Amino acid sequence: MMETNHSSEDGSPIFDNLDIDLVMQVLANTAFSPFFVFFIPIFYIFQGAKMDDRLVVLSFLYYVAISVFWFLKWYSKLYRNQGSLLMRPKPMEWSEEIVIVTGGASGIGELLANTLAVRNVTVVVLDVNPIVTENYNIAYYKCDVSKWEEVEAVSKKIIEEIGEPTILINNAGVVQGKLLVDLTAEDIQQTFGVNTLSHYWILKAFLPSLLKRKAGHIVTMSSALGMTGVAQMADYCASKAAVIGLHESLRYELDKRYQCPQIRTTLVCPGHVLTPMFKTVKFPNFPLFGFFCPSVQPVTVVKKIIAALDDQHSQTILLPFYTNFIPYIGHLPSFLRDFVQWVSGADYAMRDFVKISGRRPEEGSVSAELETKN
Repeated sequence: MMETNHSSEDGSPIFDNLDIDLVMQVLANTAFSPFFVFFIPIFYIFQGAKMDDRLVVLSFLYYVAISVFWFLKWYSKLYRNQGSLLMRPKPMEWSEEIVIVTGGASGIGELLANTLAVRNVTVVVLDVNPIVTENYNIAYYKCDVSKWEEVEAVSKKIIEEIGEPTILINNAGVVQGKLLVDLTAEDIQQTFGVNTLSHYWILKAFLPSLLKRKAGHIVTMSSALGMTGVAQMADYCASKAAVIGLHESLRYELDKRYQCPQIRTTLVCPGHVLTPMFKTVKFPNFPLFGFFCPSVQPVTVVKKIIAALDDQHSQTILLPFYTNFIPYIGHLPSFLRDFVQWVSGADYAMRDFVKISGRRPEEGSVSAELETKN
């Protein structure tokens, strides 16, 4: 696994920020950890408290509640994946995997491709621009994944020259950042072609290989904006919402119709990621905003995806922490919903947005991804 600290282009290390995500991570290993909480009633007993004392009883009940919560969460994952209560999946043989990464020439895709390559994985990058890498086990195929004809042709080439893929990572994405009436027909077609239709084309081309093996993993890159709507992102939000629906339907097709629960599916819905694509997005600058709604480093997303592949379980990745509440915002009373929207500044974040068209080397490199934090 990758290390916690990383360096930007100027050599300065990037550390975890003090935000709600770090606080929740600490709490998950202390106040919300069954192992940690187990010792609280024992501590009171050793201090002379009796078994029926209020503090002992309350701390024991808290321990039971925490244990039940984590058990249900754990069992839910096992049930979804038809896993064993006692045995975990066999360790993944990374050297035997062939991974397709769409949009792998820049941003999260580039960082993911290079990180997987370090694990001796055969990585195939599909992009309209070439990936800049020194890893010998990364193969690049020029392909506009929004077009079925190109995906169909390149898929046959990949299977013939490299082999049948075992992991599909649908990562390619674009953003226009325009108000609805300002979007051209070409803008809308590109957004849905890259953000939505490419997922269908990749699955149509490569899913038969996974079905034949009755194993594999499909990673769907969506967005927190796929679970809600904001101004100046109508096409983007809709395209990301569509792939969430695709992910859910695919899961049930694999389970119920293809009888292939061993093919895992992971949905990734990050909030704002510090990549060049969203470099000019503006957020509120009041002090607590960054604490409760932090931006995410690309390396954090990559670590989560690789951990999911290693885990070999279907799952949903929501990060940072606040994204867990987005699905429920739509159920709030309208005045509360509008208040949340106002506090987040989401409807004005794209006001000064400048689209980065094409891949510029100084922005597409891994170091530039990390540099965007500054």
